[in-house]
Amino acid sequence: MSSVETKTLSKEISEIFWREGFTLATAESCTAGNVAANITAIPGSSRFYKGGIIAYDNGVKQSLLHVNAETLETYGAVSEETVVEMVKGAIKALGTDYGVATSGIAGPGGGTPEKPVGTIWVAAGTCDNIITAKLTEDEGREKNIQAATAKALQLLLEICQNQENEQEKQN
Repeated sequence: MSSVETKTLSKEISEIFWREGFTLATAESCTAGNVAANITAIPGSSRFYKGGIIAYDNGVKQSLLHVNAETLETYGAVSEETVVEMVKGAIKALGTDYGVATSGIAGPGGGTPEKPVGTIWVAAGTCDNIITAKLTEDEGREKNIQAATAKALQLLLEICQNQENEQEKQN
């Protein structure tokens, strides 16, 4: 996905967050703040974006995002279970409505036969409703990070649009 496409996603997300009054936090490992950078590239994002935690180290995932040690031991840092806990931890730590999380192996090293380079988990949602996606293609470090960032933004937009549609149905 190109930077133009991620900018378009960020703009759409911003419009929903402004309109609905939602707030957002990010918890990033392999993307190292790239999701936050794309969100904050849109003027006015300070109205809804509260901040982010870059948690490369499992100790940081545990201490700041409250990812359970047992989750990390059982499933590993690169897992659906971990990114779900990272979303919830970011929401709680920064007091927001929504969170986004990424954790994966961007490369070029660090992969294993079970989790090769390019394996990245992404999650977005609220404490009660989180959607996830797994990326598995290794296109090189930079493209892996770009792909994870784009997927995180896509998931966030999807869950916000679903929430917005649900609210409209109730009114």
